[in-house]
Amino acid sequence: MAKEREKSAAGGEKKLFMGVVWNCAAELKLLLTALLILCSVATLLQFLPSRFTISTSDLRFCISRITTTTTTISTTTAADAAALAALNSSSSSAAHTASHLVVPPPPLPSSPPAVEKDKVLENGVIKRVFNPYGSAAYNFITMGTYRGGLNTFAINGLASKPLHLYSKPTYQCEWVPEPSSNSNSSAAPPPPITTVGYKMLPDWGYGRVYTVVIVNCTFSEPINTDNSGGKLYLLASTSGGGDTKFNTTDRIQVLEEPKGSVDFGVFTSKPKYDYLYCGSSLYGNLSPQRVREWIAYHVRLFGERSHFVIHDAGGVYDEVFEVLKPWMDLGYVTLQDIRDQERFDGYYHNQFMVVNDCLHRYKFMAKWMFFFDVDEFIYVPPKSTIKTTLDSLSEYNQFTIEQMPMNSKLCLTADYGRYYRKWGMEKLVYKDVKKGIRRDRKYAIQPRNVYATGVHMSQNLVGKTNHKTEGKIKYYHYHGSIAQRREPCKTLLNVSETYFDKTPYELDTTMRDIAWAVKKFELKMIGTRLQNTRQ
Repeated sequence: MAKEREKSAAGGEKKLFMGVVWNCAAELKLLLTALLILCSVATLLQFLPSRFTISTSDLRFCISRITTTTTTISTTTAADAAALAALNSSSSSAAHTASHLVVPPPPLPSSPPAVEKDKVLENGVIKRVFNPYGSAAYNFITMGTYRGGLNTFAINGLASKPLHLYSKPTYQCEWVPEPSSNSNSSAAPPPPITTVGYKMLPDWGYGRVYTVVIVNCTFSEPINTDNSGGKLYLLASTSGGGDTKFNTTDRIQVLEEPKGSVDFGVFTSKPKYDYLYCGSSLYGNLSPQRVREWIAYHVRLFGERSHFVIHDAGGVYDEVFEVLKPWMDLGYVTLQDIRDQERFDGYYHNQFMVVNDCLHRYKFMAKWMFFFDVDEFIYVPPKSTIKTTLDSLSEYNQFTIEQMPMNSKLCLTADYGRYYRKWGMEKLVYKDVKKGIRRDRKYAIQPRNVYATGVHMSQNLVGKTNHKTEGKIKYYHYHGSIAQRREPCKTLLNVSETYFDKTPYELDTTMRDIAWAVKKFELKMIGTRLQNTRQ
């Protein structure tokens, strides 16, 4: 009995296998045929010469054709099924449905432009040709576009430096109004308004692959006065630069004003802040402790009606951010992430573009705008305040500030054993007093009268500039200390005058003497949350 059961089971399995094979005969044939073709192609490829290649574009074309064919076949099959199902009702309707469902093949990809070749002229001269490919730099890169009044705009960005250095690219501004909701829908839309764009290059030729370009668009009439909205376009033309055969023009939408979005009162109202700081690009391994000292000192100096715009180009990592966060929470600091500008090779992390963006973005929000770095401390004499100092300079639209260069290694012997607990402004007390050197100055402006700006001063403004501010205002410069995470004190001295690295220094405790007041102010404003900040 057991043997008979085994035989019957084996017979059943064989019948089951044969049934599966018989039912899947078509699929198996198709699979075996595909394998046979694949092996044949692989064998054939071994006999082809090595210079024979198949490009990726050829493969994509073949695959697209196969996909199209498969789609067409499957669609036709579905149509046939629908036709059979509807045969009893109307054979003509089924035929129409089948023809309607067939998807036409896609158009063939356009062929690449013909490559010109050298040729021999009738006089025997060989005419050589040059075929251009790709692009070395963008025509224009926008960072921001801002209103400068009722009829004027400023477009801030980067452009190819060789294009501006060796050619004469031009700009045109075009305002396209939105159709008024009150007008008849059948009426023609209002025509665009155009004007010539005036360009300014404020980076003094320091640009690299890219240079900073400010395009001023001043129209002959007020723009969008009914607040119905519209769009501003920049038409950037190469004017034959790069290739005299072409005048390439890019039409770029640089600004959109939705309906009712413009506050025209900002142009005449009192600014929100008395003093606004526009910072250059922060990058590198910055010292959180030095940043802590700097922001606490200047919030105390400038007061409640001040604001600080910080631009992070990679230097505001977590520890530095923790130092800025308390002041951000209090509304004193705005932090902008500008790390993507590193894609474009401009001068010094594109700081000229950054400060110009800050100028135009906050132009109507501050009475005075300051430009200096985070290793520099603005100082006014004890009997003055920042308000009385700037009031005395109010007739000028720009003034520059004298530098006091401080050594970032020399400290007092009296601080031995405890200098690591002191702030940098306390322990770095030796000032460079070398004569006959032209030192960089920093500056402040009344921004409503400035069209473009730089790092050390503006050359595009109306009104007067004052360079003789000695005795009124100055800044202490701790060069290199902001990018040093270790203890700065390398040499301890107990003298009022010295020579170090062939440079004369004098003891200057001005900043040291007010450090305690800054610490007390920080404690009052944000508490003890930054007490454990590291170098």
